[in-house]
Amino acid sequence: MSGEQLPGPGAESDRPKAPELSGVDLARQALVAAKEQARARGAAVQQKKQARRGGLRSGARADGRDPLPLGAAINRLITERGWETPAAVGGVMGRWPQLVGPEVAQHCEPQKYDEDARVLTVQCDSTAWATQLRLLAPQLVARLNQDLGQGTVKLIKVLGPGGPARRYGPLRAPGSTGPGDTYG
Repeated sequence: MSGEQLPGPGAESDRPKAPELSGVDLARQALVAAKEQARARGAAVQQKKQARRGGLRSGARADGRDPLPLGAAINRLITERGWETPAAVGGVMGRWPQLVGPEVAQHCEPQKYDEDARVLTVQCDSTAWATQLRLLAPQLVARLNQDLGQGTVKLIKVLGPGGPARRYGPLRAPGSTGPGDTYG
């Protein structure tokens, strides 16, 4: 140990700690870094080969210009664009009856997913079903996160039924909200 100094007990606490990444965020960051490194290495080698051959030519080995099956092309596009979460949530909307059961699915329907806030909006056909779904929301969030990955859905926003169209005319009192007071 000639000249080496070991960090003291307070050395680590002096540095500010960056937030820990986990799950999908960590994997996405690693994938982006690996792609950039591979692209940098491959681009230089590819340019040298093309210069020697006199331009692009088709060869016996697979390259980026070869046709792909549709499923593989879509999966590659989803991965490259970072659309994994929206695609997974879209799949949940298609499998809604299997996730919540046929009775709940008959009365409650997913409307939209806000990726930034991680909120799934669900519309129910009656206020009774809206109340029931609000009570089941924590269990449903846990089931969705188990299926999609932890933290994908943080909140389920439950909407009641829309009321009848508001009519304005001679039989309305000015300032009245009418039958809309009893809906949602």
